[in-house]
Amino acid sequence: MKNELKNGFMANLPISVSVFTYGAVLGIICTSKGISFLQLALMNIFIFAGSAQFLIVDMLSNPINISIIIWSALLINLRYFLIGASLNDFFRNSSLRKKAFIMHFVTDESWAITMSKKDQNLSVYFLLGGGLCIFIVWFLGTLSGYYFGEFISNPKLFGLDFAFLALFTAIITSMYKTKNDLVIYLFTAFIAVIFEKIIPNMSYIIISALSGSFLYVYLNKGSCNE
Repeated sequence: MKNELKNGFMANLPISVSVFTYGAVLGIICTSKGISFLQLALMNIFIFAGSAQFLIVDMLSNPINISIIIWSALLINLRYFLIGASLNDFFRNSSLRKKAFIMHFVTDESWAITMSKKDQNLSVYFLLGGGLCIFIVWFLGTLSGYYFGEFISNPKLFGLDFAFLALFTAIITSMYKTKNDLVIYLFTAFIAVIFEKIIPNMSYIIISALSGSFLYVYLNKGSCNE
């Protein structure tokens, strides 16, 4: 167990550099929007979802109904239903409490790295170790950004706004294996762009994710039946 936790932690360290930068950007934004560090810390602990936290911080600075904020955050995180389903083999014979605890620390980054090493017969503790690595680095990043953000009046000037895109570009690149993957990437991106223009909320994220998932199943159904 300890070795798996350590291995998962160490495997996520390289990509955590981008996570730290991304977290720092959130901390800077919180400073500029008057969000207290206690509010930021509680979001880190109880929500721990980068994209949703950015959304919440942006909405909190505007006079908007709290229910809209909650539903928007839930909507943007619906992808974790798909992530959770893909981790079913890791959680086999695990209790509900254990599943809930570990899933709270699952991130896009730790999930991607775990899935890329799935053929190495890893345990769920590798996944947890990766999640804890991302959680600690994310917390430190937001802390640094919050307390040093006053010295950075324009994050775009330093390219910090590119951190999120760079992070997921690295993840997608590391998971690329066949030409089918490229087709799925392009198709999913196309669907997202189209529906983002015609849907007035975050539903396009779910639509594009489901579309890409169905295309993956269709293109790989032959190998799945072998």
